[in-house]
Amino acid sequence: MAQVLEFKLPDLGEGLTEASIVTWLVQVGDVVAVDQPVVEVETAKAMVEVPCPYGGVVTARFGEEGSELPVGSPLLTVAVGTPAEGEGDDEGSGNVLVGYGTAAAPARRRRVRRQDDVPAAAPAAPTRTAPTASPAPPAEAAPRSGPVPVISPLVRKLAREHGVDLRELPGSGPDGLILRADVESALRETVQVRAHVAEAEAVASAVAPTQAPAQVPTASDTSADGIRVPLRGIRGAVADKLTRSRREIPDATCWVDADATEFMHARVAMNAAGGEKISVLALLARICTAALARYPELNSRVDLAAREVVQLDAVHLGFAAQTERGLVVPVVKDAHVRDAESLGAEFARLTDAARAGRLTPGELTGGTFTLNNYGVFGVDGSTPIINHPEAAMLGVGRIIPKPWVHQGELAVRQVVQLSLTFDHRVCDGGTAGGFLRYVADCVEQPAVLLRTL
Repeated sequence: MAQVLEFKLPDLGEGLTEASIVTWLVQVGDVVAVDQPVVEVETAKAMVEVPCPYGGVVTARFGEEGSELPVGSPLLTVAVGTPAEGEGDDEGSGNVLVGYGTAAAPARRRRVRRQDDVPAAAPAAPTRTAPTASPAPPAEAAPRSGPVPVISPLVRKLAREHGVDLRELPGSGPDGLILRADVESALRETVQVRAHVAEAEAVASAVAPTQAPAQVPTASDTSADGIRVPLRGIRGAVADKLTRSRREIPDATCWVDADATEFMHARVAMNAAGGEKISVLALLARICTAALARYPELNSRVDLAAREVVQLDAVHLGFAAQTERGLVVPVVKDAHVRDAESLGAEFARLTDAARAGRLTPGELTGGTFTLNNYGVFGVDGSTPIINHPEAAMLGVGRIIPKPWVHQGELAVRQVVQLSLTFDHRVCDGGTAGGFLRYVADCVEQPAVLLRTL
């Protein structure tokens, strides 16, 4: 006899509590194997294919593409055949998702003989108690925590279209099976309740037509005048993090213009020597790691509980990357031990993964300092918001020809604006200014960097 098992959205790690459905990889009625990916979801960190721990026939899916589900909510149900005698009980996979072990068989599938296990609330149990005028009415059951006893996809579709929660609906079919008639009955009751509410509201408005104050427009009243975009997925995660940064970090910003002409000439010479091309971002990253070695206060974070500033040994360099799904900040691990070529290769790999939506949670977390090249958007300056819980972020504007006094004469030079936003709790302005001045000196005279290599 087939058992309908429910697969819930597992904990995908990194403290994530929800995910958005991007693409369903199976349809209702499809046969799936153990550990077969069934849906692609987007978390605040990355795109993830979720495998199903059961093998069988998909009987229902929960959520349309684009909808958001919390961790632990039903994802889909699978009709699994009862194993024949002599076969093992374990139909779960050996693949263990974070927080969602699948190796153990699901509770011996005790839904096979439900009537035998039900206490004597059923009418046909005369040996327990003396007959009464009517059997005790069933108590109002709490929402089901296990599989929902629905076999027909049409019943599920009807309930979903009309907003009926099948977990709260008692079934009149065999073994508590929910039938179409049960859903239609619930719909009729809902219509009656709404009619009573509407009637009561009409009576109330007729009794006191002059007491209603003038309507004050609210945010919800203006929904018809604009487009509402839900803050969820990557956009929601960015909003939460930026809000927390503004709330907790007393930041300050300093900036300086620098003559990048020699810096650009040095890059041309490097790339002319052959090998992999070295990007501007890679060279700036190498300058950053050298500057952080001189000013380690900016490679730190604040431990509020201990009231301590924790200076970190390793530099894990985040960089802002704009994708079709929003802004992400991949992290180059151990940037302080990489040269410009290694940094450039890792930037390219992580950027490609970000645009394809293949970044893992580990590649999006653990940063200690962020480099933000907003010059690619054609702007000169910015006051960036620190990527909490880091202590600083270096911003780089576009490099463009500008009038500049060079060796006592007015000349056209390649000029860039550099800005540093820092947590004022970890250092004073002197340290921040020293860091930014060192970066600017390396940009203006790349030979300065050779002294620290």
